[in-house]
Amino acid sequence: MPSLPSFIELTPSGPFCRPGGFYVDPWRPVEKAVITHAHSDHATRGCGTYLASTTCGPLLRARLGSDISLTTLRFGEQLAVGDVLVSLHPAGHVLGSAQIRIEYRGEVIVFSGDYKLDADPTAERFEPVKCHTFISESTFGLPIFQWQHPVEVFARINDWWRGNQRDGRTSVLFVYSLGKAQRVLASLDPSIGPIGVHGSVHNMNKAYVEAGVGLPASVHANEITAKELRGAGMILTPQTAGESPWLRRFAGPDGLSLGNVSGWMQVRGARRRQALDRGFPVSDHADWAGLNAAIAATGAQRIGVTHGSTEVMTRWLREKGVDAFVVPTRYVGETGEASEPDEATAPSGDAPAKEPGAAFDDTGEPLTNQSDDAVSETRAGGES
Repeated sequence: MPSLPSFIELTPSGPFCRPGGFYVDPWRPVEKAVITHAHSDHATRGCGTYLASTTCGPLLRARLGSDISLTTLRFGEQLAVGDVLVSLHPAGHVLGSAQIRIEYRGEVIVFSGDYKLDADPTAERFEPVKCHTFISESTFGLPIFQWQHPVEVFARINDWWRGNQRDGRTSVLFVYSLGKAQRVLASLDPSIGPIGVHGSVHNMNKAYVEAGVGLPASVHANEITAKELRGAGMILTPQTAGESPWLRRFAGPDGLSLGNVSGWMQVRGARRRQALDRGFPVSDHADWAGLNAAIAATGAQRIGVTHGSTEVMTRWLREKGVDAFVVPTRYVGETGEASEPDEATAPSGDAPAKEPGAAFDDTGEPLTNQSDDAVSETRAGGES
């Protein structure tokens, strides 16, 4: 059976590169962390040092604290870390998201992190990286996930906003505060009306602007701006605010119209279960076709599959003659605001990381992914 190269170990703290002395997207605080992107299921609070892309830097500081010890690399720039060469390459997931290329004695492994192939005005576009082993996410690793062109979906969002405005309803879109919010904001038509954003989105917008990304004008949605937003505006907010008094203050003469922008909106019944008026299937992850295209473009002889529908994707690749294997993880893909909270609280703890060893959790149980059925049930209302 294929497996990780000998210089990469799967440990209770995450993937560990022994000759480099660092972890990739560790699951708990460690001394040295190389980070794919700033979402909290990949960027753990409390590490001694961090290495990330240049454009990820402001987002990491906004999420983890301005005083973290952070080194940044431009995309494509190589850095010797211990006995290995490390370089970062665009993943397309969110601003600054990177694939991590590690080379040791002529052998190359690439950790994809989360990625998408679609163009996005707020993120660097995915670039395939040739390697011997490719570790790919599979959040939407099922054939049912085939994305519509995002331009078409965003056109429907703007039409929905116009219709709500005519009827005196305030439009509300539930989005991740980091990544999805900025992508949606960049695709809205600001001529329709005012755009308000939740405080967590407002903070991330500032980090995006610091990183050089231009965004349409928006206001911090609060008691001061509520009057201009009622019945005419669009509000971008994490779903955690959906039933809060904060949101109700923006209701127009005919109330609120609630929508969600997520790949999970393609799952039948997801909108109904969340009591949404509209669901818009736009994802910051690759769909089934995108995953297969990205994997093929690497030319890798071995494919490790992690996060999401790992068993389905692995079985599919093996049936095509690819040496594929599951890489266990504590996460099965992005879970929504439960794992991406407003106040940027990442998994944390004071205990130091254990020494590298077998892939077991703190209870001694093997680290495994949920079943695909469990994923379908628990993720349908999530965000990605």
